[in-house]
Amino acid sequence: MGGHSHWSTIKRHKGAQDAKRGKIFTRVIREISIAARSGGDPNGNPALRQAIAKAKEVNMPADTVKRAIQRGTGELPGMQIEEFMLEGYGPGGTALLLEITTDNRNRTVAEIRSFLTKNHGNMAEPGAVAWQFQKKGLLVVDKGAITEETLFNLAIEAGAEDMKQSASSFEIITEPGDFEAVKEALKNANIEPSVSELTFLPQNQILLDEKAAEQTLKLMEILDDHEDVQKVHANFDISDEIMEKMAAAG
Repeated sequence: MGGHSHWSTIKRHKGAQDAKRGKIFTRVIREISIAARSGGDPNGNPALRQAIAKAKEVNMPADTVKRAIQRGTGELPGMQIEEFMLEGYGPGGTALLLEITTDNRNRTVAEIRSFLTKNHGNMAEPGAVAWQFQKKGLLVVDKGAITEETLFNLAIEAGAEDMKQSASSFEIITEPGDFEAVKEALKNANIEPSVSELTFLPQNQILLDEKAAEQTLKLMEILDDHEDVQKVHANFDISDEIMEKMAAAG
């Protein structure tokens, strides 16, 4: 896995920050409510526990979290949120897998289709892209935090599947069922990952040239900016040289 293949890592390298706090809250509230459908106790619901952890990261008030849980469990009324995946292609043949939560499926699908069409991409049929991705746990640790050997041994002993590195970080990959245990092992060792999430990782990657890289990152930022898009997964890779050139250009 290349150092720039994962969108969460790319955003971190680019220093991209979502300044619209309301949009972040909308996403996290939806994630909490959807997770709470399987039970309102985070101790027995890993998905809810993860969603609540995200809420704490963005300083969401406890009352807001509580109401989101109650809407999910049915204790409070709320709008009906639908959860589904959309698939598509971006510049250079990049495969795109989008996790969507929305209260209006037709509107969201139409908007995403328009974004893709206007940015050198197109929507794909269900199943056309999803097979190229595997659901995994991903934890990214900055290289300055710990030595490679120490982190590798810690992660593998906790149940990690693999560990790879980019120019500035280590990327720990787990099976979904082992994610919580590995995350807890890092926490116990006082290691704070810069990225910690269940995600979809590509089995193969497409190395983009400079033009396709610029077009792809523009499209990814547009999709990521849409409040109905919870996550964007893609199989592109961009060389360090191109990333550095683009960063220097501003």
